[in-house]
Amino acid sequence: MEKKLKNPIIPGYYPDPTICRVGDDYYLACSSFEMSPAIPIFHSKDLANWELIGNAMTPENGFHVEKNTLVGGVMAPTLRYHDGLFYIINTNFSDKGNYIITAEDPAGPWSEPHWLTDVPGIDASIFFDDDGQAYIMGTGDVWDNGAGGKERGIWLAKYDMEHFKMAGEPVTIFNSALRVGSSPEAPHLYHIGAYYYLIIAEGGTEHYHAVMVARSKEIFGFYEANPANPVMTHRHMGFTSPIINVGHADLVELPDGSWYAVMLASRLIDKAYKNLGRETFICPVVWERDWPLFSPETGKVEWEYDAPECLPWMEKPKKKSVYEFDAEELEPEWVFLGTPYEKFYSIRDSRLSIRCIRQKLAEELEPMAMTGEKKKDRYVGMLAQRQCALHTTVSCQMSFLPEGQESAGLAVVQAMNHQMHLERAKTDDRQILRLVLYTSDFNCPPYFPGFESTTHREVLAEVEWNEKDIVLEIEMDGEMFTFRYGASKEALHVLCTADGGMINPEKVGCMTGTVMGMYASGNGTDSDNHAEFDWFTCVESE
Repeated sequence: MEKKLKNPIIPGYYPDPTICRVGDDYYLACSSFEMSPAIPIFHSKDLANWELIGNAMTPENGFHVEKNTLVGGVMAPTLRYHDGLFYIINTNFSDKGNYIITAEDPAGPWSEPHWLTDVPGIDASIFFDDDGQAYIMGTGDVWDNGAGGKERGIWLAKYDMEHFKMAGEPVTIFNSALRVGSSPEAPHLYHIGAYYYLIIAEGGTEHYHAVMVARSKEIFGFYEANPANPVMTHRHMGFTSPIINVGHADLVELPDGSWYAVMLASRLIDKAYKNLGRETFICPVVWERDWPLFSPETGKVEWEYDAPECLPWMEKPKKKSVYEFDAEELEPEWVFLGTPYEKFYSIRDSRLSIRCIRQKLAEELEPMAMTGEKKKDRYVGMLAQRQCALHTTVSCQMSFLPEGQESAGLAVVQAMNHQMHLERAKTDDRQILRLVLYTSDFNCPPYFPGFESTTHREVLAEVEWNEKDIVLEIEMDGEMFTFRYGASKEALHVLCTADGGMINPEKVGCMTGTVMGMYASGNGTDSDNHAEFDWFTCVESE
C-alpha cells in the first residue's frame, strides 16, 4: 500500500487548524464560526488518516452562537496540552469574547468557558514553556510606530492558568514581517533549542495570506523576522493556482525529531471559486540555520507527501454516505446553524422529523457586535453537513405537505445569505416544488462599522407537486449544480441546472465553506407541521 499524506488532510470547511501531539496521538482542532456544536476535534496516529471524535463547544458546556452571516461566531482556536490537561483558547464573537476551556480527554467533555476579561484583541493563543510557566499572546494595535500612532502587532504576557488571569503586563514582541504588513494575527509560540519562535499569519486570509516566522533568544525580546519571509504562501502563484490562500500555520514535532506544519488553504474550482472554503493542509518542515523551511525543495504546498516513516499507518473509518436515522443520537459531522434553544427535530421509527419553526433560513443579515448579549432565537431548523468534495451529491426522501407559508427540503448554504433551496411549498393554493436562489449585496464585511446588506430572492424553477412524498437530489459537480426530484430515487426528473457560482461570488470570500442538508421553516410563523425524512445520502468524489 502506498502511504501518503494527501492534501487536504481534512477536506471541507475546517479552517484555522491547530495541532498538538500527546505521546503517540495527534489532535487537531478547527474553527467553526456560526455552526453548533463548535470547534471540531480530530484524532490521528499517522497525520494522514483523521477521525472526527467530537466537538469542544456544545450546549452542555454553555455554548452560544448566533446564525447570521455565517462568518461570525468562533474562530482561530489554539489547542495545547500541559500536565494532564488539554486547553483551547478561542474567541466567540456571539458571546463575551476570549475564553479558555479545558478537558482531560479531547473527545470531551470540555469545561464551561473561563471568560478572559483582561485579554484584549483577537486570535489569542497560549504557550507553556519548558519550566511550566504559561504565557498568553494575542493581536491588537500595540506597536508604537514612532510617529505617535499604534499599528497592529503581537503582544505577550505571563499568565496564571490556575486563576485564568494575567500574571504580568503585556509586552509587544512583534509588529509584522513586512513593513505595514496587513493583518498580522494567529500567533503561535514555540521554544526550540536556543530560540523562541513566533509563527503568525499575515496578509489576510484571502489571496495574500502567508505564514511568517520570527525568533528571539529572550521570550520577551522584540523578535527578529526571518529574512526569507514569507516562509509559506501561494500568493505569488497568481489567482488561478489550484491551491490558494495558504496560511495560518501550527507546528508539531514527531518522535524522530522531524517536524510538520498544518495550515489552511483553499482548493480553487473553475479557476475562480472556493465553494469548499478553507480546508486543512499539511507539509513537512526542516530546519536550516535555525530557521524553519516549509515544504523543502519546492517551497509550496504539494497535493501529497510521503507519510512519515516513524509513524504507524492506521486507517480510520470513513464518514457515512447513507443515513437512515436508526439511532437517536446524530453523528458528529451533523451541525446546526446557530445554537438551537429548542428541540425542533426528533428521530423516531427510523425517521427524522423537523418542525416548521418560525425562523427563516435566509433571515436579513445584521452587523457583528461582540456585546455579550445573547439572542436566543438566532438559529434555524436545519441539519447540515459540510461539503467536503468537489463532486458531491446529496439526496433525501421527504414526506411533507406545506400549509400556508411553510417550506421544507434540501438547501445549499454559503456565507452572507448566498443560498439555494430545493423546497416544497404552497403558493396561490397550489402545491409546488421550486428552486429558490438567495443572494445579498453588502457594502463591507459584517465586522466593520457601518455594515449594511440587502438580500435578494429569485425563483429559478417551479413545478406542481401534489404528493406528500418526494425524493430530492442536488448534485454539485464543481460549479454545475443539478436539481432533481421524483417519486423514487430510481425515477428522478431534472428540475433545472444552475451555476453554483451564483452563491459563491468572490466577494463572499471563503471564511466559511458550503454546508448542505435538510431543513423546514414556517418562514416567520411557528407551525406544528413537520417535514419527515426517511433517509439522507451524501456521496462524494473528486
